[in-house]
Amino acid sequence: MPFPGSSRKRPKSPPPGDTGQEALYLRSLSERQVTVHIKLRDGETVTGWIEYFDDRMIRLTRQNKPNLFIYKEQIRTITEQTRREEVRNRTRSANEETK
Repeated sequence: MPFPGSSRKRPKSPPPGDTGQEALYLRSLSERQVTVHIKLRDGETVTGWIEYFDDRMIRLTRQNKPNLFIYKEQIRTITEQTRREEVRNRTRSANEETK
C-alpha cells in the first residue's frame, strides 16, 4: 500500500548540460587562460588553453603548435594544469631555449 502523498512526483533536476555550469566553467578557464589537459575519447591528451567555445566545440590554443578545434562529443575530460606542473614546464622550456 503506497504512502499518502507518495503518488506525487518530485520535480526532476535539469540534466547537467542544462544547468549552465559547463559554460561558466569554460568561460572562467578562457578568461584566466588556464593551461588545461584535454583527454580525448581515443585516449590522446592535448594541452593548451581554451580561447573560444560554443555549444558544440572548443578552440584549444597551443604554444608552438597548431591550434585545434575539438568537438565536445570527442572530449573525455578537461583537467586544469597545476601550479607545480606550470613551474616544471616553464623551467623545461627555459632550459631548452638556452641549449
